[in-house]
Amino acid sequence: MSQLNIDWANLPFGYMPTDYNVRCYFRNGAWGEIELCSEENINIHMAATCLHYGQEAFEGLKAFRCKDGKIRIFRMEANAERLQSTCRGILMPELPTEKFCEMVKKVVKMNERFIPPYESGASLYIRPLLIGTGAQVGVRPANEYLFVIFVTPVGPYFKGGFAANPYVVIREFDRSAPLGTGIYKVGGNYAASLLANKKAHDLGYSCEFYLDAKEKKYIDEAGAANFFGIKNNTYITPKSTSILPSITNRSLMQLAEDLGLKVERRQIPIEELATFEEAGACGTAAVISPIERIDDLELNKSYIIAKDGKPGPISKKLYDKLRGIQYGDEPDVHNWVTVLD
Repeated sequence: MSQLNIDWANLPFGYMPTDYNVRCYFRNGAWGEIELCSEENINIHMAATCLHYGQEAFEGLKAFRCKDGKIRIFRMEANAERLQSTCRGILMPELPTEKFCEMVKKVVKMNERFIPPYESGASLYIRPLLIGTGAQVGVRPANEYLFVIFVTPVGPYFKGGFAANPYVVIREFDRSAPLGTGIYKVGGNYAASLLANKKAHDLGYSCEFYLDAKEKKYIDEAGAANFFGIKNNTYITPKSTSILPSITNRSLMQLAEDLGLKVERRQIPIEELATFEEAGACGTAAVISPIERIDDLELNKSYIIAKDGKPGPISKKLYDKLRGIQYGDEPDVHNWVTVLD
């Protein structure tokens, strides 16, 4: 294989071809064998349910090259379980956790040369994708499915790295309905966010900020990430029937407890933004994106959270702790990490 000529330190968060992906087909009511593939394209029927009725789910996780030379994958079992939850929500066959993990490990191992070096600030992004491939014209679940995992090396999600960013409240668009597909990781939720995201960028903000779809009173999500706020030694994050259960947020809640903070999951009225000492958006891509301020242009109001424009001390501590676990620099007391042999 040719030597890679990659500028690891300036890697964008985007797609780069790698050597292999892994695939598994669901046919005749059962999952088949795991296949290793070097082809980037998928041959798909034009009447496939994923193309017409949105029978599609995906996940996102990362692998890291560590100081000790080993490769660590973060919380893949949790991703397998969340994918199973999505499958139950949109009537797709559940992929067993063991098969999911076996495929993740295989695709990482087969693309080992694309894992960025330790301390480059980059990682190997792992994208599992499940699509309904069976042909249907009526609105019903497919009878055949394809599960594929590809990987690509990525740099930080936000160019500035761990820096505070401005957000803007968007009221005229909803990311998802209270009892809709918001709790599932399906492409439709992200399609629904594109217009709001473009508007936020056009206005000069790093991301849009959603309120609940029903009453427009409570904090929902920060773009495609979960929101958290910190005050009075308490980590507070929204409880809602339309928010994707972020594995990063779950991890941060546990680490906050480990650091002696209280954790609250509850409805957060937008006015409460004025009382937070720190706030951030969290997810696999950015881990934590600290929030500098949130502007509510409709009400001509600005909630300034990072007074000096810098991330707060607790957010920094949580970020460093989580990254430390991912890179093997901190003890993995909760067994979140899988070390590849």
